[in-house]
Amino acid sequence: MGKAEYLVVLAACVLVTLPLELAGARVYRQPRRLARAVLPVALVFLVWDALAIAGGVWDYAPEHVTGLRAPFAVPLEEVLFFVVIPICGVLTYEIVQLTLAVLRRFGRQGARR
Repeated sequence: MGKAEYLVVLAACVLVTLPLELAGARVYRQPRRLARAVLPVALVFLVWDALAIAGGVWDYAPEHVTGLRAPFAVPLEEVLFFVVIPICGVLTYEIVQLTLAVLRRFGRQGARR
């Protein structure tokens, strides 16, 4: 896959979880709420990454990233990681909560019969 490998994995994560939104998770329909959930944590980890890169603690294999870098030498793919993966997590959480609510409702209705 080469330089697009990281981006392909992130795209796959989005594609795999997209049906959860269509099934009723309603995460993308609440962008402000989603941003409040994802962006503060992403910022913390981006600062952590920037410090680790600046300190020589780690870097990213150039053969697996595009070479595009955000400020402080953080690869574009890493910035996207800290947005995409939490969104996928929120989608998963929301659909599980929705499913549990439906099952509880169904269970109560079944117990009444």
